[in-house]
Amino acid sequence: MTVDRTRAERLGDFLTAWVDRLPPRLRRFLPRELVGFAMLGAFTFAIDLGVLTALRHWTHLPIAVAVAIAYIGAFGLNFALNRTVNFRSHAPVGRQFLRYAAVMVGDFLITVYVTTGLTMVGLDFRVARVAASAVVAVFTYSASRWWVFRDRPAAAVLAQDQDTDLDAVGDPVA
Repeated sequence: MTVDRTRAERLGDFLTAWVDRLPPRLRRFLPRELVGFAMLGAFTFAIDLGVLTALRHWTHLPIAVAVAIAYIGAFGLNFALNRTVNFRSHAPVGRQFLRYAAVMVGDFLITVYVTTGLTMVGLDFRVARVAASAVVAVFTYSASRWWVFRDRPAAAVLAQDQDTDLDAVGDPVA
C-alpha cells in the first residue's frame, strides 16, 4: 500500500533523508527536524539578508525599520515552510500561528536590538545581523519543536476532550 505524500513532505524528505544514513549515535544529536529547521532557516535567513541589503542600498530607511521589514517577511515564510515541510503539522493553524507569533515577538526584539546595537558600535549591519541570528536560532528551534509544533499523543488529546466535557456538565463525583 502506498501512502500519498504532499509536495511539502517530499521536499522535507529530500532535504533530510541523508540524516538516516548517519551512525545512530550521531543521529541522536542530529535529528531530521533539527537539520530541516537549519536548512529552512538558512534559506529564509538568506532572503532576510537579501531584503535587508536591498532596503539599505535603495532606501534611506533607518536600520531598525529595514531590519523589521526584512525580518517579518522572512519569519512568515519560515513559519509556513517549517509547518508544512519540516514539522509536517496538520494541527489547526490558528493556535500554532499565535504561538509562533509570540516566538516571533521575542525573536524580533532580540534581532532588532542586537543588530542595531552592534551596528551602532561600528559593526557592519550584515555581520551584526548574522550575530543576532545565531542567538535567536537556538531559541526559535526550541520553541518551535517543543511548543509551537509539538506532537500531542492522541491519548492526551482524548483525555483533554473528556476533561472539557466533564467540566461542561459538572463533576459527577461531587
